[in-house]
Amino acid sequence: MNLIKKAIAGTLESSDIMVTVEPASTLKIDLKSSVEKQFSTSIKNTVLAVAKKMNITGANIILVDHGALDCTIRARLETAFLRATKEGQA
Repeated sequence: MNLIKKAIAGTLESSDIMVTVEPASTLKIDLKSSVEKQFSTSIKNTVLAVAKKMNITGANIILVDHGALDCTIRARLETAFLRATKEGQA
């Protein structure tokens, strides 16, 4: 699946994450998190797993996390990826 435009999902509220994705030639993850020291590896692994599941090979992914659970991270990523592709257009 190829990204064709920039898309955002999520909020900056506590226990949520704001995900911004945009087209790129490779995968790049930029993480800013209130729990980065404890969970950055886990968050990045979740991002890579969702990208692989959705067959995303190129994207700039910007994450601003405020303690989101893994299921929230996955949901926000999937939403942002779909919004950034033709499949996400109504």
